[in-house]
Amino acid sequence: MAGKRSAGLLLYRVGGPGVEVLLAHMGGPLWARRDAGAWSVPKGEYVPPEEPQAAARREFEEELGLPPPGGRYLPLGDTRQAGGKTVTVWAVESDLDPALIVPGTFEMTWPRGSGTLCSFPEIDRVEWCTPDVARGRLVAGQRVFLERLADRLEGEARPPE
Repeated sequence: MAGKRSAGLLLYRVGGPGVEVLLAHMGGPLWARRDAGAWSVPKGEYVPPEEPQAAARREFEEELGLPPPGGRYLPLGDTRQAGGKTVTVWAVESDLDPALIVPGTFEMTWPRGSGTLCSFPEIDRVEWCTPDVARGRLVAGQRVFLERLADRLEGEARPPE
């Protein structure tokens, strides 16, 4: 059986401070007090035959409560995270207002072993960050997408030879 697959959208904008990316802080009690390594590209699992980009768009809407942005989707490829999950990401230029998100929720027993089922937001906040700040916040397995985005944007800015 193939490992789990996840797909997501990395929003970026270009402005005063240069390039910024939109990261989502993982929700729930396990992540509440963490910052470093507790942020992610908005993404979620899918099962083929669902197409990865369709899953990325669906998961964006489920996690943020907003429709995925229009525009050109730049493929950033995929990577395998430490837990074995394969993550596929596209970058999309957009200027989403973090105040507009309405996160989806998940349920889990909390506190552990209590038998009490609680509901938590899938993400508890999103923020625009420079790539340097994002590098310290992102789950280690997703940092490669920052480099790939920088390479894609640099390649598009270069004049043809």
